[in-house]
Amino acid sequence: MIPLDRAVVARLESHGDRFEVLVDPDLAVRIRHGEKVEIEEAVAAIFIFENASRGEKSPDEALEKVFQTTDFRTIAERIILKGEIHMTSEQRRQLIADKWLQVVNFIARHAINPQTGLPHPPKRIEMAMEEARVTIDPFHPLNALVEETMKALRPLIPIRFEEVRVAVKIPPDHAARAYGEIDRAASIEQQEWQKDGSWICVVRIPGGMQAELESLVKKVSRGTGEMRVLKERT
Repeated sequence: MIPLDRAVVARLESHGDRFEVLVDPDLAVRIRHGEKVEIEEAVAAIFIFENASRGEKSPDEALEKVFQTTDFRTIAERIILKGEIHMTSEQRRQLIADKWLQVVNFIARHAINPQTGLPHPPKRIEMAMEEARVTIDPFHPLNALVEETMKALRPLIPIRFEEVRVAVKIPPDHAARAYGEIDRAASIEQQEWQKDGSWICVVRIPGGMQAELESLVKKVSRGTGEMRVLKERT
């Protein structure tokens, strides 16, 4: 369970009754987005309240009438998913700021400027979002927020999601280490070990990751690796 001072009220009203649980706002949002979070880890008390501020618990008859059960986990999850989460202004501001940054970073990583074939810097994306007056609902999942943001950005800057295929060659001295690192960072489509022990592969990455991959290739090969964009595809 979470400390009481971190908890906010999640409230559901139904059939003339009010039901409340004390929850961590961040974990409650994750539960609403479909992430697997144990209910007991997200709450400050294993009780369903009629009025949490006064410590008044909901009677079993009311729980049975509305939820057809008195099981805490089942009821609490439904309240979190279907009810209202009451946050302080500061908690809401922080959630919005965190989600804003997630949207910026996701677009910077996955989108490119189709006129140049290069990614937009995160600051450029953020400035365009401000110009477009993008609003962030902290309870919306990231994929929905990204889709809404991309629609708002397209009239302002040339941008689209695109993948690129990149050929990479690593000399023998660094090939073994490079294989593991690159395999974790990108989707390997083809690979071949050369007779001299060097490793060649073709990987597929989001367009915005080109600089990141280039940096990784330099690091794992100590500057001796080669990288070349083969073609772009949507």
